[in-house]
Amino acid sequence: MLFSEHHSHFSGNAASLLLVPNIDKATMEGVETNQVKPKVFKIIVIGDSGVGKTSITYRFCSSAFPKTCEATIGVDFRERTLCIDNELIKLQIWDTAGQERFRKSMVQHYYRNAHAVVFVYDVTSTNSFASLASWIKECEDSVLDPAAIKIIVGNKLDKGDPMVPTAIAQQFADQYNLPLFETSAKDDSVANHVESIFLTLAHKLAKSRPMIPTPNKWEPRPLIIRSSKQQHIAHQDANNESDSCCWSS
Repeated sequence: MLFSEHHSHFSGNAASLLLVPNIDKATMEGVETNQVKPKVFKIIVIGDSGVGKTSITYRFCSSAFPKTCEATIGVDFRERTLCIDNELIKLQIWDTAGQERFRKSMVQHYYRNAHAVVFVYDVTSTNSFASLASWIKECEDSVLDPAAIKIIVGNKLDKGDPMVPTAIAQQFADQYNLPLFETSAKDDSVANHVESIFLTLAHKLAKSRPMIPTPNKWEPRPLIIRSSKQQHIAHQDANNESDSCCWSS
C-alpha cells in the first residue's frame, strides 16, 4: 500500500472537506466583495534536496506530477483554496530549498508566521532520513510558533523496496510525537494520498485561528517575484536593499 498514516489521532474527517481546486481571480474578487475572505494559513515544506518537496507541493496544488523538476533555489510559493465546513481556507505552501547555502539567510523567514511544517524525506535514502533530526532541531531553534502543526512525510514509495523501513521511521516519529505519512507524489494511481495529507492538515488548521503577520521594520522583508509558471520568494535585506539579490529557478 503506497500511502499510510501512522498516527490515528491526527486523522481528519475527510467527508467534511469540499475541494475547490481552481478558484479563478474573478471568483475570488466576488468572494472578497461579499466580505467573505478566506482564512490564510502558511505551510512550509522542508527536507534535504531531492526528496521530492516540489513534487509533493506541485501534486497538491496542480493535481499533477511535474514533467521536469529542478532543484529549488530560495523558495517556491504555491497556494490552493479549499472549502472546509462551509468556510474558505487558503493554504500558502512554501517549498523551501534543501541546500545549505540558501538556508542560512532565509531560515528565520521560512518559519516566521508559519502554521504548519511538513518534514519530507526520501524512503529510498537513509541520508535524507538521518537529516530529519537536524531539520527538526533547526525548526525548534527558529521563531516558529510552538502551536504550529508538524508532520513527517516519507516520499517515493513508487521506487520499490524502501531503504527506510516503516517501523524505523515510526520509531523516530514517536520520539518527537509527530504523525508519520508515507506516500508517492509520482504515482498517479495514488495521487489522492498526497491530497489526503494536506487535507488532513487543512482540517486541523481550520479549527485554529490564522496568525496575522506584523512586519517589523528591523527584520528582513520578503520579495515576491511572480512569473507565468509559479511564484518565487527571495530574501531582501531591509538594511541593504541595494545589495539584495533575487533567486529564481
